[in-house]
Amino acid sequence: MKKLIFLVVFITLFSVQTFAQDTNDTLETLRTQIESAAGDSDRLNAIASSNAFDPVGFYNLGNALARQGHNEAAIAAYRKAITQRKGFYSRALNNLGVVLLRTGRWDQAQETLLTALRLDNFHYAEASYNLGRVYAARGQNDLAAREWRRALAIDPQHDAAKRALAKGGNEERIVVATSVKPVTPVSKSPLPAKTLTIDQASYDLLQKARSAAERGKTTEAIEDFQRLLRRQDGYFPPANLELSYALLSLKRYDEARANLLQVSQRDGARYPISYFHLARLYERNGELKLAEAAFAQVAPTNAQFLLDLSRVREKLGDYKGSLEAMERYVKLMQDQGQRPSWSDERLADLRTKAGKQ
Repeated sequence: MKKLIFLVVFITLFSVQTFAQDTNDTLETLRTQIESAAGDSDRLNAIASSNAFDPVGFYNLGNALARQGHNEAAIAAYRKAITQRKGFYSRALNNLGVVLLRTGRWDQAQETLLTALRLDNFHYAEASYNLGRVYAARGQNDLAAREWRRALAIDPQHDAAKRALAKGGNEERIVVATSVKPVTPVSKSPLPAKTLTIDQASYDLLQKARSAAERGKTTEAIEDFQRLLRRQDGYFPPANLELSYALLSLKRYDEARANLLQVSQRDGARYPISYFHLARLYERNGELKLAEAAFAQVAPTNAQFLLDLSRVREKLGDYKGSLEAMERYVKLMQDQGQRPSWSDERLADLRTKAGKQ
């Protein structure tokens, strides 16, 4: 069955009309590789990275690989399709975003889906729905609801967006205060309040900043987020968090770190993504113990975090801890039917190192 699936994909991907006659030998080689590599993620990834020109074919190959759970090969195929269309391929970008989300690469998924939306002038229901899923995974529930509403405004029959909104109906909301003085709740427990209150002018600045960030106007977004925070005594968690992303994109690391620290210390349970970015900054600065502690905050539920935790522990020389994180990663991926082929070699290496400690 797998061979048949990949043969069908091959026929779509490498049609005779697409290539000149002098490429026939190369195509025959690729046909053989696809048929023989159906269960091998590493080899499929190499095939997906071939130099053949057929963006639609690579898109279809990415879809087939994604359905089979070959995530890395699917990512390579989608990226090849996007590159061959010089970035103008919103469907491939959307599907790439879905696979990146599946593998826990939240930031890459967000930027990929935003790129798809920009290409379609934010009128692509499926990309909005998937961007909402990214925001929900990151704990940004008000942004998730906004994207699902946008998806339904474009396609009122989008059942997945309807279900997501119904399921998340009691999640975090940002509401405009009726009083003159803005009020911002401060979390005191692992289960923070669901509603954040803000005055109208600050709310307008938040939406303006978000719109600028979505459209790639990073400097403008930073200025509006900062204006909002000055009105809120320096802290309104969605603004601090989103400001940190904009600052990171401009390599203003110290400013980003200050905002991320505020969010993680006061609302880390609600916004686990704050730990991820802090950990990456700590690791970048060589502060490996701090990086380890930050990654460990949410690692058990996120495959990418477990990989990062394993990597940092190995850098620290804690091979047993690195192995433990890697074993949890493999189990999580295996439970999802997506155990990567390279994991056995990685586990063997760590077991050898751990055995010498």
